[in-house]
Amino acid sequence: MSIFIERSTKVLIQGITGKEGSYWTKHMKEMGTQIVAGVTPGKAGQQVESIPVFNTVRQAVNTYDVDASMLFVPPRFTKDAVLEALDSGVKKIVTVADGIPLHDAIQIRQEAKKAGAYVVGGNTSGVISPGKAMMGFFPYWIKRVYKPGRIGIMTRSGSLTNEVTAMVVKTGYGVSTLIGVGGDPVPGTRFAEMLPFYQADEETDAVVIIGELGGTMEEEVAEAIQNGTFTKPLVAFLGGRTAPKGKRMGHAGAIVSGGKGSVEDKIKALESAGALVAKKPSLVGQLLNRCIKEERFDDKRC
Repeated sequence: MSIFIERSTKVLIQGITGKEGSYWTKHMKEMGTQIVAGVTPGKAGQQVESIPVFNTVRQAVNTYDVDASMLFVPPRFTKDAVLEALDSGVKKIVTVADGIPLHDAIQIRQEAKKAGAYVVGGNTSGVISPGKAMMGFFPYWIKRVYKPGRIGIMTRSGSLTNEVTAMVVKTGYGVSTLIGVGGDPVPGTRFAEMLPFYQADEETDAVVIIGELGGTMEEEVAEAIQNGTFTKPLVAFLGGRTAPKGKRMGHAGAIVSGGKGSVEDKIKALESAGALVAKKPSLVGQLLNRCIKEERFDDKRC
């Protein structure tokens, strides 16, 4: 079974009547996502793609079974929308908003942990289990890139995700579930928190992480490998090898600060744990072959 989203996952769309919400609702339905309801305050009684719209999340979940919520809500309203979903008992939430205020992001993560829920994002393309369902805004041509398969992918980057995934598919593999944790300094969910789900997933043989400079998420993955929390083959590609230290590169999460977060340190940690790190995206597929098809391991790990 897939990670986070399956064919059977019943999804609610918050902000469904907006330009982005209505556009991507149509696309998500075409990708197989089971969308049962939408929410926009003041728009109750309307329909989008034959999906009923409610004023509040509570009204929607009292009418339909809801497993997950997809947010197309502006950054300044994201915290309230997430808290409304959490208060209504929703345990899986994806928010794509870029520019969520830092103090709001911190509170979102804290409240999600208290509720035993998972918030993916912000600043992400979302989550996709190819051939099954999608929550997010992956473009229409993704069917050429995102083929169903048995490789899990987690990513902090938007632009690198399609490129690396294309290399995975080109080598003959496909994707079980891709989770974009997002590029903000305080994402709702971190790489290491998702690893146990990939570990338990019988449809995932290996995991690829797409990281970058800044933060400590990649080092946390190395720790999970070292302590035995994650034992499947893992390949990484990290962007920002040549970035100058102390300079923000691209977005708020991609900055080295306090002497931590450099790509060199991340590579050292991952390789010391037994993971393989690709120097460029085109090598990711080859390293997967080394782990899986050729069954060659370094220090009994890969």
